Amino acid sequence: MYNDRSGLHRANKYKRRRTILYWILIPVMACILLGVGYGTYLFSKTKLMADRSYDSVRNGEASTLRTKDITPIKDNFSVLIIGVDTSEKRASDGNPRSDSLILATFNVKDSRVEMTSIPRDSYVHINYPKKNINKYTKINAAHAYGGPELTMKTVEEQFKIPIDYYVRFDFDAFLKIIKALNGINVDVPVSFTEQNSKDEAGAITLKKGYQRLNGEQALALARTRHIDSDIERGKRQQLIIKSIAEEATKITSINKYSSIIDAVGENMATNLNFNQMLSIAKYAMTNKVKIKSLNLKGSDAPQNGIYYYQLNENSMQSVANEFASELDIKKPFPGAVPYSEEEQSNTKSTN
Repeated sequence: MYNDRSGLHRANKYKRRRTILYWILIPVMACILLGVGYGTYLFSKTKLMADRSYDSVRNGEASTLRTKDITPIKDNFSVLIIGVDTSEKRASDGNPRSDSLILATFNVKDSRVEMTSIPRDSYVHINYPKKNINKYTKINAAHAYGGPELTMKTVEEQFKIPIDYYVRFDFDAFLKIIKALNGINVDVPVSFTEQNSKDEAGAITLKKGYQRLNGEQALALARTRHIDSDIERGKRQQLIIKSIAEEATKITSINKYSSIIDAVGENMATNLNFNQMLSIAKYAMTNKVKIKSLNLKGSDAPQNGIYYYQLNENSMQSVANEFASELDIKKPFPGAVPYSEEEQSNTKSTN
């Protein structure tokens, strides 16, 4: 029985990691899958989508932590995945806070991706002279203050490694892509009632079990968090993304690719250009990429009635050094204890 449980744990762990890979590569994979689906027309449309999604940060210059410019696939590189909630109510407030942050490094030589999920309530220093901001607060505020560029800068300050690229997508992508797919199949893990995309309370009710979800229902499943915790919420978001990837790659979905391109293009921003996305996608589809998830230690740290998550300094430094090794650069914290999966795996995360 012990061996069975161990095997099931490994299988589930593999599925979770594979789901995270979908999350990171779905905009990139879409460009390839959609581009070859209809031939020249869709390839051209995909390029137009990628060009429309392109958003140069740092005036197109490399991170200040780099000593030279890099080229994806030719060089190891890092990507910050930013998930945001841009409902109508939040959009009126300007840049939304980030809802999800995943930092990943691509080791091209060893065909390996290492990544960590950064809790959105992490208590960090944010410095933004343009708006006279210099304070400690939640990391998700960086995007509200200064968009992807400040978010990248804030993560760099914490981990002391270069953040080369970012990919940002919002919850509208869920609605439009799932609508284009005419729904997705999901084994809903829990019964719940949640607001819809217009923030109307109690508008969506789902029962536990395997079923076909439309965009509003899938979005509600991805957003709900009051029923348990951010840990479980993160699992549900990965479940949705995995279901989208599975549906999109079905042969029966080929005639829906044009609508999916439109949905991705309207709801994604990145400083990766089309050729860079193309090279990453080709690499991922022709190489057996190994995925490793890194865990960050930390603890609850409420202040003045506000919830914060305090990252453990030693844990963050060991993860940062691990990333630096993957990027083939000097370790920023040479005195830190080497990262140990066994030591970190039993720690609690809020994201």
